[in-house]
Order: sequence, then C-alpha cells, then structure tokens
Amino acid sequence: MDRTDGTAPALPDLTGHVVLVTGASGGIGRGIAVRFAAAGADVVVHYRTGSEAARELVDEIGRSGRNALALRADLAVEEECHRLVAEAAGWRGRLTALVNNAGVQPTQELAGMSLADWRAVADPDVHSVFACTQAAAAVMRGSGGGSVTHIASIEADRPAPRHAHYCAAKAAVVMHARSAALEYGPYGIRVNSVSPGLIARPGLADDWPEGVRRWQQAAPTGRLGRPEDVGDACVFLASPMASWITGHDLVVDGGVSARPTW
Repeated sequence: MDRTDGTAPALPDLTGHVVLVTGASGGIGRGIAVRFAAAGADVVVHYRTGSEAARELVDEIGRSGRNALALRADLAVEEECHRLVAEAAGWRGRLTALVNNAGVQPTQELAGMSLADWRAVADPDVHSVFACTQAAAAVMRGSGGGSVTHIASIEADRPAPRHAHYCAAKAAVVMHARSAALEYGPYGIRVNSVSPGLIARPGLADDWPEGVRRWQQAAPTGRLGRPEDVGDACVFLASPMASWITGHDLVVDGGVSARPTW
C-alpha cells in the first residue's frame, strides 16, 4: 500500500553491504543514497561538481549511524570511472552494489544538434555506465558477486520532443543492463535497470506547471514520484529479495506507462 502520510516503508536489511551511488550529490541520487543508508548499507557518495551537497549528505548519513564517503570523479573520462570504483572498493575492502545514476538531461531540437551535442549526453549517460560497470564487475567477480543497477527512464521507449539524445541514451542503458546481466550472471553479478517517470524536485511545479498538471492527471496514482521511490526500487534490486532477478527493467512511474497511447 502506498503510504499517503509520507512515511517511508520498511526496507530489506543490507547491513554489511557497501554501495557506490554515482551522481549522489542531489536529486534522485541523493534519494537513492539515503534509502541505502536506511537499509543499513555503507554508502559511497559520488559527485562531480556538488562537493558541498555531497559533504552534507555524508554528514546526514553519519548522523543516522551509517558510514559514508564522498568521492569526486568526472565520469566522462574512462580512467576516472575505474579510479572511482577502485577507491570505493578499497574504502571498506569490498563493493557489493553499484548504482549508475549519474547523467544529464538537456533539451535540444534534433535538427540543430551537432555530434558534440550528442556526445555531451552519451558520454555521461551511457559511456560512464559501461566503464563503471566494467570496473565494478571486475571487483565483484572476485568476491562472490554483487548487484549493479542502472538508472534509465521511461523515455527509453517513450520519446519526447527535444529529448532525442537523452531518449536514445536511456534506451542504450536499458539494453546494456540486459547484455551485462547475460555475461556477468555466471559470476554471481546481477544487472538491472530502473526506469523512473517524472520525479519531483524543488521548483519543478513553478518551472513546468503545465507538465506537472498533465502528469498528475495521467498517473493512476495521482502524484509525481519522489527520489526515495527510486531509492526503494534500487535497494530491493540490490537485496537478497531480488536474488533471481537480473536483466530486468523495473519501471517506477506511478502507472503512467499503463495509460493507453491512443
């Protein structure tokens, strides 16, 4: 049952787990990190530019009684991805889960888009997923396995105007998860994706009132998502409760994808 009072549901016990969440300094990434900490995991908070927000999140997690570490890396650079994973795994001597959340979502008409514009989305949204997953899998396969979750989007199969590069990138992320699940499964590594719908953020209703209104009308649940909704899905997929789930795209959109398109 959805908790309309805003309280968070109980979570699986992930005590002893160490999770790396990329792009964790704000928005969805922060919600994911907070929910992993609430489940008992130790959390590596990755950031690229949000150093202050990352430190505040580490302090918040620390006050809750869990361990957290902030690490900076530019995930558009392959070597930075591998360094980040190595430092995350070295912090507590293990890495049991990776959530590939970092990414960008600019808007631009396809007709005027340059290859550089396209790559400005593909590098952080797709190529970083490839590099971080490859690095994490090398660690996990030598230590009994683990879980990798990519944050995709319902736009992976529902295109939106001025989002061509983003939609294509998220479609690639979903297929990468399925391909990685196939190849890493024999080593005890599960790979899935989570595809959120519209997630609330401060100021969104002011910036895009018409879009928020349309979403609320279209969603059977009648509300926007919360970052913690995505976090709960990621915690579930990283937990023993999902031990036989891999290569799956878990849609977290309040039911919008169930709406007829004609």
